[in-house]
Amino acid sequence: MSSVPERSELSEQHKWDLESIYATDDDWEAAYDDVESKLDDLEAFEGRLTESGDTLLEALELRDEVHREVEKVSSYARMRSDEDTRDQHYQALRARASSLLADVSSATSYFEPEIQDCTREELQALVEETAELETYEHYFDDVLRMKPHTRSAEVEELLSDLGEVFGAPSDAYNMLTDADLEFPTVEDPDGEPVEISQANFTKLLKTPDREFRQTVHEEFFETMTGVRNTIGSTLKNQVKKDVKLAEARNYDTAREAALDDANIPTDVYDNLVDTVDDNLDKLHRHTDLKREALGVDEVKMWDLYMPIVDSESPEVGYEEAKDHVVEAVAPLGEDYQRRVADGLESRWVDVYENRGKRSGAYSGGAYDTQPFILMNYQDDISSMFTLAHELGHSLHSQYTSEEQPYVYSQYEIFVAEVASTVNEALLVNHLLDTVEDDHFRKHILNEYLERFRSTLYRQTLFADVEQRLHELTAAGEALTPDRVDEVYGERKAAYYANADVDEYIEREWMRIPHFYYNFYVFQYSTGISAAVALVQDILEEGQPAADRYLEFLERGSSEYPLELLREAGVDMSTSEPIERALDVYDERLGQAEDLV
Repeated sequence: MSSVPERSELSEQHKWDLESIYATDDDWEAAYDDVESKLDDLEAFEGRLTESGDTLLEALELRDEVHREVEKVSSYARMRSDEDTRDQHYQALRARASSLLADVSSATSYFEPEIQDCTREELQALVEETAELETYEHYFDDVLRMKPHTRSAEVEELLSDLGEVFGAPSDAYNMLTDADLEFPTVEDPDGEPVEISQANFTKLLKTPDREFRQTVHEEFFETMTGVRNTIGSTLKNQVKKDVKLAEARNYDTAREAALDDANIPTDVYDNLVDTVDDNLDKLHRHTDLKREALGVDEVKMWDLYMPIVDSESPEVGYEEAKDHVVEAVAPLGEDYQRRVADGLESRWVDVYENRGKRSGAYSGGAYDTQPFILMNYQDDISSMFTLAHELGHSLHSQYTSEEQPYVYSQYEIFVAEVASTVNEALLVNHLLDTVEDDHFRKHILNEYLERFRSTLYRQTLFADVEQRLHELTAAGEALTPDRVDEVYGERKAAYYANADVDEYIEREWMRIPHFYYNFYVFQYSTGISAAVALVQDILEEGQPAADRYLEFLERGSSEYPLELLREAGVDMSTSEPIERALDVYDERLGQAEDLV
């Protein structure tokens, strides 16, 4: 196994084209200065925002203009720093962009309080006075809905000024785990040295040699344990920050505050956790299948990522993965398929891992840029599915940016995870329908089961733990690393009741960055549930269902998430989509049992 290359060793065609945002850092500096120069103009509307329809429109349009530019400034700096988190120059640019974002937020912090000083009738009169304000009617509705949780302009400005400080726990965690933390080099089954990293950890746990997997598992978590108190401190302060901010905004809980931004009732969250908890038998069935396939007496935590087939996973190069993904999205229509193909040839994707590069994958960019995708492609089936996933986000952003004004371009994560998982589901169906090689087909089926397990079950487990940790903090209990171990270990033991949950896996919470995202992860689980229903409709109905789905992508945040999904054909206020997804998982398990 080769060591991780430096970024300079990678070819340009496999790097994203950030020069399409700013050709040089000097251009970034000019854009930064331009945003700074407009802050006084934004602040000049304070106290008179709603004095007339024309004034309100002028202020909103200026705010959108500034937000569009600072979004580009921030995206460029973030993605440059993610290329190599050791690069101090781009870390500095990222820090400056974060400060500028906080300044913009502070300069516009009076907008919502002043709008909320109006009644609905007064706002409607302003719209009738200035017809162009009709664009903002849903925005006005959302602002007025949040009135009970919006503080005075002075307090809102203070909270905005502290935005950078509030991000400190997450920033510290990311810098520690991505840049400063060095994992050991171990000897692989062929006697070659291999350096463990955040990006290759789960890939190494798919190695057939069980003793090697155990070594990787233990060495990884031993290294994480060496910074246990630091990570425990960052998580404790993250949770405490969530709780205190919720209290500051008159919410009963941090979860209620987090979900209310998207107008998602907490019942949706509880419904997910309860429905999955009632269906742990299906996960146990999967674990038993894995035990039988591996021929072991008991499944260990270093066995969880192993395939249920006894042959090595086929290698899927990046070029082959591109072809499969393009073909898979054909049911969504020629336009969608063409966009995917063009994006893959236009340097949307930063493909391979390099030293210092941020781990994981994401879709980024801004309203006025092309989409960008960060990958750490590993030439395997899992990476192919990740590519499809992130392209779902990117196409969602592209459709929304083309069809919606800026104010509705920032769609909620609740719907974003539907778009990404639809692509995954289409890829599964395409591969099982078209690939004839039995070896490949077995691994496709295994990949589906593993991604389902790691998406619906694993993310729901995280959501359950996250809620419990916030409840403990709200009740005044100290969130020590040992206490987090207890909470995480108890839930892990319930989910894997027929496996050996060791002391290392009780500390797995230390490697989960989503715990710093403030009740984010549950949306992966609701996303896959909605995606299963939508894909079934698309494959059964054809173009009418595909058209409903594409319209959903075009709508951005112009309506609340639950309503957008209802119009697309899925009601996430019920358990039906979750149960439907779990039934498909159970059906695939049956197919796997017959096949394996």
